[in-house]
Amino acid sequence: MENAFAPISEACVKALSDKTYDKRKVAALEIEKMVIDFKTKKNMPQIKRIIDVLSRDFVRSNDSNKKKGGLIALAATSIALGKDTEKFIEDIVNPIMNCLIDNDNRVRFFASESLYNVVKVARGAVLPFFPSVFNALSRLVTDPDQSIKNGSEILDRLLKDIVIESSQTFDLDAFIPLVRERIMVKSSFARQFIISWISVLNAVPEINMVMFLPEILHGLFQILEDPLPEIQRMCESLLAQFLKIIKLDPSAADIPKMTNVLIVQAQSSNPLIQFYAISWIKEFVQLSGGEILCFSSGIFTAILPCLAFESDAKKNIKDCANAVNLNLLELISNGEDKQKNLSYLDLNSVMEVLRQYLVHSPVPTKIAVLKWVHHLFTEVHDEMSEHANKLFPVLLRDCLSDSSDEVVLQAIVVLAEIVNSATVKGNDFDQTQYRQFLVELLNLFSENNTFLEKRGTLIIRQLCRLLNAEYIYRTFAEILLEERINLKIASTMVRTLNMILLTTSDLFDLRNMLHDIRNE
Repeated sequence: MENAFAPISEACVKALSDKTYDKRKVAALEIEKMVIDFKTKKNMPQIKRIIDVLSRDFVRSNDSNKKKGGLIALAATSIALGKDTEKFIEDIVNPIMNCLIDNDNRVRFFASESLYNVVKVARGAVLPFFPSVFNALSRLVTDPDQSIKNGSEILDRLLKDIVIESSQTFDLDAFIPLVRERIMVKSSFARQFIISWISVLNAVPEINMVMFLPEILHGLFQILEDPLPEIQRMCESLLAQFLKIIKLDPSAADIPKMTNVLIVQAQSSNPLIQFYAISWIKEFVQLSGGEILCFSSGIFTAILPCLAFESDAKKNIKDCANAVNLNLLELISNGEDKQKNLSYLDLNSVMEVLRQYLVHSPVPTKIAVLKWVHHLFTEVHDEMSEHANKLFPVLLRDCLSDSSDEVVLQAIVVLAEIVNSATVKGNDFDQTQYRQFLVELLNLFSENNTFLEKRGTLIIRQLCRLLNAEYIYRTFAEILLEERINLKIASTMVRTLNMILLTTSDLFDLRNMLHDIRNE
């Protein structure tokens, strides 16, 4: 009767199926000798038959001992073939790969060891199967069995060496989707595996990883929150490498795509993620110049709350956010490139964000917003005029009522700028705007007598410094005479105006004018 396992002898078949490792090993060595002999005789069809038998009847068997024997024998076959493994690479690698997900720990261990031996012999010939091998490795590094995990690390190092030596033919387009799929995993071992691969490839001069950075940047920032300090340090180091490359050649990076990612990360509740994201934004602002202004609304959303951080632990984040804020202000003020820079600014979205942060925000954030609003009114007055009506109620009702004197004073600066710019048209003076503003202010005082008593002097004195004091006093007098004002409020208002007039050095000229008045 013909041997169904030909050309493998029945004795060898029996030994390969044995439960003891030594017998399986002896049988594998016998197969290795057979393959060497067939290779010498250039009898490739017989070698193909051996590989088919090992794959079909052993590695794909339901018997775990047969699987182990077949895996050892396939590795021995590859060793015997040497460089000729390439001719049978698919038939050898695929059955081994299937065993890497076997339920039996020992089968997975032998599969890992077998694959290592095959890859060691095949070298670059295994690269067409790189996605499959990489997928398998990404699972093995998280295997609960420590011996399998240790074996996977050896295979991982070997595969990296092969990729580096074959870097010019390595398919990076196929690699990046593999990384993108796995970079969001929570396992520290899997994260370490991914970072190590990105780091190795980024260090190869022939490989441009920066080009693909927008696709994996989000995942890298998420790895910063790993509980293991070692993983955090690896990720910090990798991010530093990438940033260094970008700073050397900004044109090689897709800064706009990455800026969108960074804006999201900069709003993270994790301080380390937040710090690195804002640090990158700071660098991008300096590298991109005015072009970065098209992301202003998103950047404001990210950095403005950080300006109010008070704890020592978040001081670095606050300082970095402050630097970003100042750099953006400089871009708007840059006389040489001002118009060009302003063309990138979406004023509507920017004002929407700034207006939101004027309400229910900490003092430092409000101050920064008010300075921005004032800055925009002075730099792009015509474009800002359409936003004045929406801003006015917020400034008047929310900011002037703020518990912080600093907020109140800065709000008055903005209000004065709005009123002043609206009233001066050419060489003409339109007192209507003054009156409308002061009527609103007086109504605000009328609603809250305590507010008038506590803040009235501060507000009026600041207005007199910033606007035309004579018109302010004349208009207030007209309003108090003509409008139906509560007598108590009117009395308090008159007393406040008199006190300011008589005691404030800023109104020295107005006092002299009134003293020397010669007309009605």
